[in-house]
Amino acid sequence: MNDVMIVKGAKENNLKDLSVSIPKNKLIVVTGPSGSGKSTLAMDTLFKECQRQYLESMGLQGINKPKVDSISGLSPAISINQQNTNRNPRSTVGTVTDMYTSLRMVFEKLGKRQCPACHHDVDPTFNVEDIEKEEGSFKEYIFCPSCHHRMEKLTRTHFSYNTTEGACSTCKGLGETVDVHKESVFHQHLSLEEGAVDLWKGRYADYQIPVVKTAMAYYGVPIEDGLPVQEYNPAQKAILYYGVESEEVKEYFPDKKAPKTVDKGKFEGVLTGMWRRFTEKSGSSSEAEEYFYSQVCPDCNGERLNEISRSVTVENMTIPKLVSHSLEEMLKWADQLEKGLDKVSYLLVETFLQDMKTKLTRIIKIGLGYLTLDRQIITLSGGETQRLRLSALLDSALTGVLYIMDEPTVGLHPKDTLGLVSVLKGLRDLGNTILLIEHDVDVMKEADYIIDIGPGAGKLGGTVVGQGTLQELKEQESSVTGRYLREEEEMDRTYRKGTGQAISVHHATIHNLKDITVTFPIGCLTAVTGVSGSGKSSLVFDVLAKGDEKIHDGFDRVTGLDHFDQMIIVGQSPLSRMKRSNIATYIDVFTHIRTIFSKDKAAKEKGLTAKHFSFNTVGGRCENCQGLGYVTTNMLFFPDLEVVCPVCQGKRFQKDVLSIKYNDHSVNDILESSIVDCLSIFENEKKVKEVLELLVEIGLGYLKMGQSLTTLSGGEGQRLKLAKELLKQGNKSSLYLLDEPTTGLHPNDVTQLLKLLNRLVDAGHTVIMVEHNSQMIKGADWIIDLGPEGGGKGGQITAQGTPESIIKNSNSYTGQYL
Repeated sequence: MNDVMIVKGAKENNLKDLSVSIPKNKLIVVTGPSGSGKSTLAMDTLFKECQRQYLESMGLQGINKPKVDSISGLSPAISINQQNTNRNPRSTVGTVTDMYTSLRMVFEKLGKRQCPACHHDVDPTFNVEDIEKEEGSFKEYIFCPSCHHRMEKLTRTHFSYNTTEGACSTCKGLGETVDVHKESVFHQHLSLEEGAVDLWKGRYADYQIPVVKTAMAYYGVPIEDGLPVQEYNPAQKAILYYGVESEEVKEYFPDKKAPKTVDKGKFEGVLTGMWRRFTEKSGSSSEAEEYFYSQVCPDCNGERLNEISRSVTVENMTIPKLVSHSLEEMLKWADQLEKGLDKVSYLLVETFLQDMKTKLTRIIKIGLGYLTLDRQIITLSGGETQRLRLSALLDSALTGVLYIMDEPTVGLHPKDTLGLVSVLKGLRDLGNTILLIEHDVDVMKEADYIIDIGPGAGKLGGTVVGQGTLQELKEQESSVTGRYLREEEEMDRTYRKGTGQAISVHHATIHNLKDITVTFPIGCLTAVTGVSGSGKSSLVFDVLAKGDEKIHDGFDRVTGLDHFDQMIIVGQSPLSRMKRSNIATYIDVFTHIRTIFSKDKAAKEKGLTAKHFSFNTVGGRCENCQGLGYVTTNMLFFPDLEVVCPVCQGKRFQKDVLSIKYNDHSVNDILESSIVDCLSIFENEKKVKEVLELLVEIGLGYLKMGQSLTTLSGGEGQRLKLAKELLKQGNKSSLYLLDEPTTGLHPNDVTQLLKLLNRLVDAGHTVIMVEHNSQMIKGADWIIDLGPEGGGKGGQITAQGTPESIIKNSNSYTGQYL
């Protein structure tokens, strides 16, 4: 009893009265097709029940019991899923792992600085301190041992770029400043009438030009029609650029008051207006992308801290230097520091140093040693972010815990997967149970036990079709995963040659790319591969995707994009953060469905229009839950709890609306049905049918129509985006850039996705994907392999060619794993 967890009669979502026993203190993989019920078993049943029992034992009520008869042998559980990435530009690897705090403490206790008066080295700790109260706050002062000059003692706050005490005053601690690219705004060789100001188009230009001319005449410096901007004198340029109320114009005309009205010549100035709109929209306008560019802060050179804070050293290193070194180099520095400290100094920083070293060791072990502490979280790939969160949880010495993880190998090259598995085994050996929702065959080979859920998705899933070791699964007739492994064999295939045209990236140097020039064939399915951190995402999403932008950084140019009418980028970011967005609304099929309901005879009699069948607008929806079907309860220290709405019983709509049926289904029944089921319900509705057929074809038929977009995995979201783009197609020729589209896919579903991508290429489009999945890579026409390692040791092209030629290339890690 103590060494197994027994689940009896689980009926949550699509689980069919499922019973299973799960061994404890083992590394267990739950696998099966997408939508078969893996997450429902692991997250919605096991984890939720663990959480509920744990909270109830502490006297907290209110978590709904999952639909399960009983679960015995439970342990406290910790879950790590794929979402919740941080979008704040100030969040870095250092702040998220809290290592930056430890580092600031070390610098507060041990930092050496120079006396500004006599340039003598001043030690922070061993001086008589004189505490003075100043303006209601305590400030501590220390004195130079040589000339007794008094200076403020530096504390941890002075080493943070998120505080006024520590941040560089020019860039406010962001490390970069924003500026207008004047060359893009003003075409110097043209006159105003010919379009010298890029922003002024059509009627807007007709309005602005007379105002500027009136302003120039008001100041006695008129311009004649057709005069190119490059021939303006400095005063005329000042009026055009900065406007009549600016300091620049006042310098030229100190005794003249600015005009008060537009017809007298009150003109804001082109650049002044741009800055006003930029700050009003906090930098998020479309104008900002076009004409504004960020550059390294000229004062701190991107180091973010003010002059004093960035000059303090410990073991001959400043904080900005340290945070730009890789985590591997940082660990060496910490070891060196520890060896060189005397007993008194060591006691001051012992806890901070040890904390940093433990975290660094863990992160390096998990394959992220190439990252730096100042790397922004927004620039990490999905796999990197998840492993970073994972390393933080592995920082515990808990035992007897159930860890539930949702595809921790996402975004990992097979070479790195084994490193991660060894970390998980270490966690298991402490006496914990590790339960992974996983599709990676390499992980299954390492697992102690596998539970295969299936046989299909949605209604066709929800049962255990196999369990045991990988070898045992292969011998079980009913196991979907076993069957895939039995049938996996070499396939002969021909590779597309493409159209003969190409897209070329010239001299890419962004992040860790080593000045590479590379060519992507047009009319092919191309895979960009390489170990984690080798520069794949940088090449595809930071260079290729930005090839058409006016202002670009980190590469020379991108040629060949003019062969396409549009570029479609399908990344890993969530489709929506709004719980109201669901699959039916996102894919634009719900509008048709609402219209179908509103045409019903009974609906017309009751005066119901298409609007009444929307749960997002007042009218037909239940107002208690505002059409969500649940209400939220604040749980103080725990995440908010969702409870079924007591008024509509989770049905989202008012009774009148629910009484209208189409083929015996109410509008809420449709939202609660899977896409596959809706296909048979709407088989006579051409518009709806086309959309649903495509979703079924790409393996999303198991999803519910009303499922919130926030609950989709990265891979599901991507395929939904792809489907939406396919439906909008028309006759345009498109370039698709995909970020690991196989995320969350069972090998059987990867085969389906490959068919879909091949359909796109056969229809005349070009697809370039960043990918680690061997099955997908083998299915590509062309491979570009980056490496050889991650971080500073990556960023080079190690191999390129057809999958066949990559397999024969001894330099390529990808080739070895294929």
